[in-house]
Amino acid sequence: MASPTNVALRGILLRTYVALNEPDSARAVALRWAAASPRDEAPYREWAIALEDAHRHADARAVLLAGRQALGRPGVYGIELAELSRLTGDWEGAAREWAAALPDAPAQLTNAASELGEAPEAERERITRVLTAAGPTGERAILTGRLAAELLLDWGQAARAWTLFAPTVATPSSDALFALKRFADMAGARGTPDARRVRGLALARYGEMAPEPEAARAWADAARAFVEAGDRAAARDVLERVARDSSAPPDVQQLAQSAVVEALIDGGQLDEAARQLASDGRVSPDDRAGLSRRLARARLRAGDLDGAEAVLARDSSVEGLAVAGWIALYRGRLKRAQELFQAAGPYAGDRRDATERTEMLALLQQVPLDSFAELGAALLSVARGDSAGAVAALSRAANRLGPAGGRPDVLLVAGRTAGRLGPEQQRAALALFDEVVRTGGQGAAAPAAELEWARLLVRQGQTSDAIQHLEHLILSYPGSAVVPEARRELERAKGAIPKS
Repeated sequence: MASPTNVALRGILLRTYVALNEPDSARAVALRWAAASPRDEAPYREWAIALEDAHRHADARAVLLAGRQALGRPGVYGIELAELSRLTGDWEGAAREWAAALPDAPAQLTNAASELGEAPEAERERITRVLTAAGPTGERAILTGRLAAELLLDWGQAARAWTLFAPTVATPSSDALFALKRFADMAGARGTPDARRVRGLALARYGEMAPEPEAARAWADAARAFVEAGDRAAARDVLERVARDSSAPPDVQQLAQSAVVEALIDGGQLDEAARQLASDGRVSPDDRAGLSRRLARARLRAGDLDGAEAVLARDSSVEGLAVAGWIALYRGRLKRAQELFQAAGPYAGDRRDATERTEMLALLQQVPLDSFAELGAALLSVARGDSAGAVAALSRAANRLGPAGGRPDVLLVAGRTAGRLGPEQQRAALALFDEVVRTGGQGAAAPAAELEWARLLVRQGQTSDAIQHLEHLILSYPGSAVVPEARRELERAKGAIPKS
C-alpha cells in the first residue's frame, strides 16, 4: 500500500482503479488517504478528477459534495463543482459554486468570468440573479458583484454592468484601484458608446482614488472616453477639473485643455472653443494648430466662411492649405481652390480627406471657369448637410454649364446627393443618372453615373435592372476607371459574392 505521505502515488492508484472500473478499490484508497490527512483537500479532488476524466460527472459531483461535508468548509471544491455544473448545462449551479468559491480564491474571478461568459443567452439573467443575491455589501457580495458586472459588460449591457460594479469600488483601496483599471480596460475593448461611457465612469472613479500624477492622467483619459461616447457634458466637467488643478503635470494639463477645446468644437460651441483656444497658453503649438484646423472645418460645416478663414489666418501647413482650398471652393473661387488642393498634395489629413479632395479636383478640372459662386454655394449646402437644398442648387448650377463644360459632372454630384435621401429624391437621382449617361459622352461622368445608378437599383431591390446597367457599363466604357468596381458589383448582384 502507498505511503500516506506519497500523494503522487495515491493519485496514480485512484486513477488506475477508476480507469479499471473498480469503484470499491478507488473508494478505499481515497478514504484511507482522507483519514490519514483529514484536513487535506487532495483525496476527494484527485478522486473526482479521475471520475471526471472517465466522464462520470454525476459520480465526480457526489465525491466533491462528500468531501465538502467531510471538511466542513462551504466553499471548498467550488471551482471543480462549477466546472461540473457547466459541463452538464446547469449554469445556475455553476454560478452558485463560483459565488461560494471566490471568497477563498479571489484571483479566480477572471476564470469565473471566462467560464460563465459562455452561457447561452437564455441562462444569462438567471446567472445574474444568482450572483447578485448576496446584496451590495460584504466580501462575497463585492466579488460576485464584480463577476456579474464583468459578465454583463461582455454580454453587451454596459450601463447595467456599471450599476452593479460601482458599489464594489466605493471604498478607496489598492484592490479597488486594480479592479477599476481592469474594468476600464475591459470596457475600452468594446466599441459601443455605452461601453465607452462606462470606461469614462471607471476612469473618473479611479482618478478620485489614485495619487497624483496618476489621478490627473486618469481624469484626462476619462474625459477622452466620454468624448468618444458622445457625453460631452461629462467630458467637459472632468476636463475642467483637470485644467484647474495646478498640481497636475504640465503634459496632462495640455492634454486636458486640448480635449476641452475638442469637446466644445464637437458640441457645436464654436465661439467658446475659439475663446479658450485663444486665451489658454497651456495648449502646445502643434495641438493649437490642429485644433484651429478642426475649428475651421466646424465653421465651414456651419456655413461661417469668414470665421473659418480667420481661424486659418496664420496656418501655412499642407493641412491648412487643404482646409483653405475648401473655403475658396465654397466661395466659388474654383481656380484658387484647385491651386490650394494641388499645393496640399495627396497626404494632407486622413485618407477620407485625401479622397474627397481628389474627387473635387476631378470635378473642378471639368468646369472651365475661374469663379462660379452658384456652384460653390451648392457644394457648401452639401457640406452643411442640406442635401435636399443642395440637389436643387447643383441642378441649377449644372444648367448654366454646357455638356463639355462640366454639366454632367455636376449633375453626377447632384445624383449622388439625392440618392442618399428618401424615395422621392431617389427617383430624382435615377433621372439625374439617366441624363448624365445620355449626355455625358465618353467622359468620366457617364460610367460613374451608371455605376451609381446600378447601386441605387440594387438598394431598391431591382437587381435584374441593376445587372443590365452594370453589363452595359462594362461593355460601353472598357477603359473607365470604374470598370473594376462595376465588375465586383455585378458579381455581387448575381450572387457570386455574398453580401457583407
